[in-house]
Amino acid sequence: MTAQPPHVLPPRTELPLHVIPPRAAQPACSGAGAADVGAELAVLYRGPLASCNYDCPYCPFAKRVDPPELLRADRAALERFADWVAATTDRRLSVLFTPWGEGLTRSWYRDAMVTLSHLPHVDRVVIQTNLAARVDWLADADRATAALWTTYHPGQVTRDRFLARCARLSELGVRYSVGVVGLPEHLAEARALRAALPETVYLWVNAADGHRYTAGQEAAWTALDPLFGWSVRPHPSLDRPCHAGETAISVAGDGTVRRCHFRPAPIGNLYDGSWRAALKLRACDAALCDCHIGYVHLKPLGLRDVFAGGVLERIPAAWPAVTSPSVQTAQPIPSPGR
Repeated sequence: MTAQPPHVLPPRTELPLHVIPPRAAQPACSGAGAADVGAELAVLYRGPLASCNYDCPYCPFAKRVDPPELLRADRAALERFADWVAATTDRRLSVLFTPWGEGLTRSWYRDAMVTLSHLPHVDRVVIQTNLAARVDWLADADRATAALWTTYHPGQVTRDRFLARCARLSELGVRYSVGVVGLPEHLAEARALRAALPETVYLWVNAADGHRYTAGQEAAWTALDPLFGWSVRPHPSLDRPCHAGETAISVAGDGTVRRCHFRPAPIGNLYDGSWRAALKLRACDAALCDCHIGYVHLKPLGLRDVFAGGVLERIPAAWPAVTSPSVQTAQPIPSPGR
């Protein structure tokens, strides 16, 4: 694949809300007529699950084993959430599962993905995954709605095995992105992965926690991911407008609603209806935002335009012809997302 030349993305002062176009032949939502596209809401769900089958040295949840009672609680919480999504037909919804551990090794996450993908008022249902589980179950999902945010972890799985899963996703017609953590020891594997993936698949790179990148190192990673510059530097966010808490929310297993995963103050609860009155334009109260699932919603960055139609699965709208922020000198590095 020919590397895309980097281009400077001009700063944006305001970002209009991007609405995902409704699916073809969209049937009316029960009880409310046609769904209100203007009432789009992105919901990031994270239940108590924290177990993972990998032992990545950069992850605090590596090889964690959840006891049976926690797994039962996670399943019950997820099923309750899925019931809420099914019943909330008065607005268009998009869902991103962001488990601390690996969800797709658990049947209830696979079942929820399939079920939610067929709901007429759900535009997208996505999960972050290491792709360790088989993906044939996605044949039962609506592939216009279901998508995966996948991460390749060198040392945990062979490249050939990971690529075989990616090839199956392509055969099934599932939308997916592929990512790696930008550690120096991963660069050769990331280059080989990029060369082997279809050109239509976006490969993203997360800056490694605590690592400092020289301009040359940043340029090497930017040759693989033209948008790597957004991950390298934490983004000033204090008092800046954000879609979080307005058109995107974070939901915990017990239904607690927060603006995003990174702001601890609750703003309501999903199951008592208090989330509805809580949705409003807010300025961020954090000094910096350093994770993609957070800063993609910062309005001044304009990244909802860059990822229009693929915000939750992390696929740029214009891939492979995307633009990149300019390469700069070494800076402190934010923590990576999944």
